[in-house]
Amino acid sequence: MIPVALTIAGSDPSGGAGIQADLKTFHQRGVYGASVLTLLTVQNTRAVAEVKVLEAEFVIAQLDAVLEDIPPAAAKTGALGNEAVICALGERAAGFLFPLVVDPVMISKHGAPLISPEAQTVLARRLLPHAFLITPNLSEAAVLAGMKVDDRDAMREAARRIAHLGPSAVLIKGGHLADEALDVLYWKGDFLEFSVPRVNTPHTHGTGCTYSAAITAELAKGHELPEAVATAKKFITLAIKTQPGLGKGIGPVNHHVTV
Repeated sequence: MIPVALTIAGSDPSGGAGIQADLKTFHQRGVYGASVLTLLTVQNTRAVAEVKVLEAEFVIAQLDAVLEDIPPAAAKTGALGNEAVICALGERAAGFLFPLVVDPVMISKHGAPLISPEAQTVLARRLLPHAFLITPNLSEAAVLAGMKVDDRDAMREAARRIAHLGPSAVLIKGGHLADEALDVLYWKGDFLEFSVPRVNTPHTHGTGCTYSAAITAELAKGHELPEAVATAKKFITLAIKTQPGLGKGIGPVNHHVTV
């Protein structure tokens, strides 16, 4: 049977991020993708005009429908919207028998807030203890760790602090460092680093979604976490390098790449 991966995230009508990016990535990485919508956005490559969060009960109803019929081998979260959704999901996640990857989407590439400060606190307390892996970027890591995160040493310290919130592993993404796209993985008390030269391009819409979805797909196929991250890192790097140049703003990456 084909492995199943689940995404619990928001919709991007322009197709570069969110549910759309996750499902494209799942398909390209050879797993069957299921999805649970948490919020709707009005956005394109230039701006986010509006965000509507779905009712928590409706989000959980979608989740239960998937779990009872097509249970996943791994799942991920993206933009969750508000405290009610996060709390409800945290309750369900406590019983998950598969790894959960949490991409703590807080701000869109355009700078639009996708989660309130109150919801950030709820995320840390109610969802992260049930996560197998959390994948914050530098800004998100700074919020969660309560410190400035702008170099390798700070990334390591932030990863330790975030691990105390409960996730089994922490992957801090350093794509915005000056010269290299360095990611630091803290797992089982040790650090692993994944580094490639930084690709200078404005077309990075949906990179976090795509990267975490690729990791989730590899976990669904039964790969160990370091191998899953290494494969996903190659996938997102090539996807950025070969971006299709779509849109008039921060364009999407290329979800058709093969690694």
